[in-house]
Amino acid sequence: MSSHLNSVELSIVVPLYNEEANIDYLFERLRSVLDKMQTNYEIVCVNDGSKDNTLFCLIQHHQRHSAIKVVNLSRNFGKEIALTAGIDYATGAAIIPIDADL
Repeated sequence: MSSHLNSVELSIVVPLYNEEANIDYLFERLRSVLDKMQTNYEIVCVNDGSKDNTLFCLIQHHQRHSAIKVVNLSRNFGKEIALTAGIDYATGAAIIPIDADL
């Protein structure tokens, strides 16, 4: 473990666009793997202007798990811009990008 108890060792960055149907499964799978690693992590989710309830679902998960961070883009900019926004926001020593559909 890091010498700083609050430092994030690993950031998972997930761009999302209209992924409401996948969100619960995404967090279930990610958290089961990350919790077994016993590392300090964050999951940075970037809502890329979704038209469904993606943002609402992300906020609900964030309220239950503080390691889940939410970045909301004002409109759909595309996967590359959303990924870049997440990387810019991430604080981990290492960053892993992943698609919302795993």
